[in-house]
Amino acid sequence: MDNAGYTTLTRQSGLLSEMQSIANNIANISTTGFRREGIVFSEYVKSLEADPSLSMAVANVHTTNLEQGTLTQTGGTFDFAIEGDGFFMVEGPEGPLLTRAGSFTPSQQGELVTPDGLLLLDGGGSPVFIPPDAASISIATDGTLTADGRPLTQIGLFLPSDPNDLSHRDGVRFAAPGGTEQVLEGTVILQGFTEGSNVNAVSEIARMIQVQHAYELGQKFLEQEDQRIRSVMQTLG
Repeated sequence: MDNAGYTTLTRQSGLLSEMQSIANNIANISTTGFRREGIVFSEYVKSLEADPSLSMAVANVHTTNLEQGTLTQTGGTFDFAIEGDGFFMVEGPEGPLLTRAGSFTPSQQGELVTPDGLLLLDGGGSPVFIPPDAASISIATDGTLTADGRPLTQIGLFLPSDPNDLSHRDGVRFAAPGGTEQVLEGTVILQGFTEGSNVNAVSEIARMIQVQHAYELGQKFLEQEDQRIRSVMQTLG
């Protein structure tokens, strides 16, 4: 295969990765706290001794869109939504994880946990505990949690130290290998609300059509190249 074929193949591979990313976004349109993902194409230029340089595109970097999602009122005592920047922090199997999915429930031990059992952490990195005999639970906009009028703790809000350092772990959670810093102002927590996905269905479908068209053009080019090479071989043979 000549250089044009290799270059097109790398482009096709990248377009396939982008299509998978779009499909995942569309599948999570209704997922609470989901952040839209995208693909970044990078170019590699290789210098060849006898021929002109060869340029190839590789799609191996994922980006995360941090725009605010739609807030939905649920009335749930332990449903929290973030308005502004920042993430909740939960204790994952391999360390703390960041998430915008704020639907929690008390465990049998009285600790607030995610639907799959991960502990919600406060500003100091400790689990948030709810007294079993508490009749009324409320949360202030700064994250201060109170039970029957008595302050319990302050739910932590965090950002990665490097905005480009988020590493996707599952549908709604991220790791920050470079560390995190606490959000101290400019963001509020709302009780009785959850934040929906920030995926725009119309724009994702339009993007899917564009990627599909580009992939079809690349496939057509490869087929024409294959036919050209076969014709040359038959002629020379």
